[in-house]
Amino acid sequence: MTWMLTGGAGYIGAHVLRALQASGRQVVVVDDLSTGHAEVVPEGVPFVRADVRDTDTLARVMTEHGVVGVVHLAAKKAVGESVEQPLRYYRENVDGVLALAEAMVDAGVSRIVYSSSAAVYGAVDVDLVTEELPTQPVSPYGETKLIGEWVFRDAAVAHGFAVTALRYFNVAGAGSDDLGDSAVFNLIPMVMRAHARGDRPQIFGADYPTPDGTCIRDYIHVADLADAHVAAAAALETGAPGFTSYNIGRGEGSSVREVIASVAAAIGTDLHAEVVGRRPGDPAVLVASADRAAAELGWTATRDLDAMTGSAWSAFRARSHG
Repeated sequence: MTWMLTGGAGYIGAHVLRALQASGRQVVVVDDLSTGHAEVVPEGVPFVRADVRDTDTLARVMTEHGVVGVVHLAAKKAVGESVEQPLRYYRENVDGVLALAEAMVDAGVSRIVYSSSAAVYGAVDVDLVTEELPTQPVSPYGETKLIGEWVFRDAAVAHGFAVTALRYFNVAGAGSDDLGDSAVFNLIPMVMRAHARGDRPQIFGADYPTPDGTCIRDYIHVADLADAHVAAAAALETGAPGFTSYNIGRGEGSSVREVIASVAAAIGTDLHAEVVGRRPGDPAVLVASADRAAAELGWTATRDLDAMTGSAWSAFRARSHG
């Protein structure tokens, strides 16, 4: 079976690509390379450089390669940036979803694993976030991800789509040294870049209602996340039309200070972080309940925070030396 992977040349996409291949599936990658890198696509894997908003090209790729399903990762994804540039996020994320859904209808493809986000929940006041919690995003990024869910949910009714929305919590780590996270706004690479420059890492706000005053997040290893996509694809191959959402996290929160301490342990040195102002759109606590994914997809995260920071530091050093 062949799956089309949008955004497959990016950090998460490259891990999902390898996991799909390891499962015995064929993959065709579509990426505009705005943040991805063509060299991470293995030799022999078809690669099409295209904008995910190009409906005609997407439909042609699906038809020519006999695609049975889509894993849709391509999107802008920084919360703070989305507050500053909301129109760009709506244009790229929402228009991309609409174009892809139309291409799927044109090509007769009905299965999709949609990259959603915990940002759809917004500012929550619960210990663990379940999928039944109301979705009330507090950033344009979260809103665009929720709109994407609505589009595919409605396409499930109108066009018989089988949709799995994976609501990612905070993705980190590296499955191998050549697939490190270089995202500008992700905490762990930000801390490592600051250390490499000889600067103090920054903490964006230390006055949140949490035990140490910093935001708490559920961090998920990117290799565990990739395995979740394979489990979702397998379920869609044998499942019925409809829409289902799953939290993808560990069910365990770590504060910003705890993450920086784990990075410091991986590096082997103290990191003296400085506190700066809050970033707009950041809720205080966001921790997943992943019980539904375990029960229905047979997927559970297996790697802890230290595995994430250790693998991230190993990949960071390899990239720096390279």
